[in-house]
Amino acid sequence: MKDAIKKWNSISLVKRIICGLIIGIILGLIVPQASAIGILGQLFVGALKGVAPILVFFLVMSALCHMGAGQKTNMKFIVILYIMGNLISAFTAVIASYAFPITLTFSETEGAGDIAPPSGITEVLTNLLMNLVKNPVDSIVNANYIGILFWAIIFGVALKAASEGTKTALENISDATATAVKWIISCAPFGIMGLIFTVISEQGLGVLLGYGKLIIVLVGSMAVVALVINPIVVFLFTKQNPYPLVFKCLKGSFITAFFTRSSAANIPVNMELCKELGLDEDTYSISIPLGATVNMAGAAITISVMALATANTVGVKVDFITAIILCVLAALSAAGASGVAGGSLLLIPMACSLFGIPNDVAMQAVGVGFIVGVIQDSCETGLNSSTDVLYTAVAELRDRRLHPENYAAK
Repeated sequence: MKDAIKKWNSISLVKRIICGLIIGIILGLIVPQASAIGILGQLFVGALKGVAPILVFFLVMSALCHMGAGQKTNMKFIVILYIMGNLISAFTAVIASYAFPITLTFSETEGAGDIAPPSGITEVLTNLLMNLVKNPVDSIVNANYIGILFWAIIFGVALKAASEGTKTALENISDATATAVKWIISCAPFGIMGLIFTVISEQGLGVLLGYGKLIIVLVGSMAVVALVINPIVVFLFTKQNPYPLVFKCLKGSFITAFFTRSSAANIPVNMELCKELGLDEDTYSISIPLGATVNMAGAAITISVMALATANTVGVKVDFITAIILCVLAALSAAGASGVAGGSLLLIPMACSLFGIPNDVAMQAVGVGFIVGVIQDSCETGLNSSTDVLYTAVAELRDRRLHPENYAAK
């Protein structure tokens, strides 16, 4: 058994995931009634979501309490990249919507009518700030990463004066949690198999055919950001061929995020990828969970495209200046999407209100969003999550290029 496990782990994780993906599709087509297979996917996502808050809390706290005076991180530049990424993504979506105008076929969809969207950007940002100061235990239990980061930073700074024994104990807990994460990630092929089986056997893809153009614009915009915009950003700041790093992030992060459809569940995966890339743990232990909360390029695209499609459907003409305002609104609200139940789809009515579109009409667009969500949400999460790692890497590579003396001893 040990030899079999060793041989299994010696195979590339991506190859194992692809095998799980193929087997899941085959089983979904041949034995769709075997619902027990889907439990594997639920267990995998549940395990990742369960361990991620603990990992972030202890990793950040341990990193900060060990951080020496004057030790530098690249967080300021990473946050700037996150904000600019949201804005550029929203602008890309606006350009795509003007080039390929879309109209929607409205129909009420289960799940869209019994939820209340936020009333405006103030409510979104207020919710985000209130999550910052929530009870730390409640934040860990409910995977509130803004709150987890806030309290981990507070306790980490406070513990700088603690004894070496206390710091060592924290480091040991952090290392043990990271080891548990590795074990869970090694089960990814089985989890992916269960997730894709559920999609194929229960939802199918036939329902998406009527929304083909909408899906193409959404996914196409995300592809432009991932394969054109992000490489340009990488080249501008690293002066290197960007595609090896871009494809490394897409391969290591996008695939799992696509199937789990959860940025929170992908935090442990991203941290492992950052470690593999040789990045500074003091930086990525903060930037990755922060990115899972505020770096929402895919959400900015979804909000922009759906809002403009709704405007086209009801005959509202949107001038370019108003579209630019929409970009800013989408970027800001996307950064607060994790603090709103339903994520990016529930921010569509808020964006539609910019054009004077009634809430009941906008909620029908949310219903369409639920229909295409099987593709849209998967690609959106994949883009968001892989970009967290990419921007973290870009910031460090830029700093290494500008200040090589800081890394000479590392």
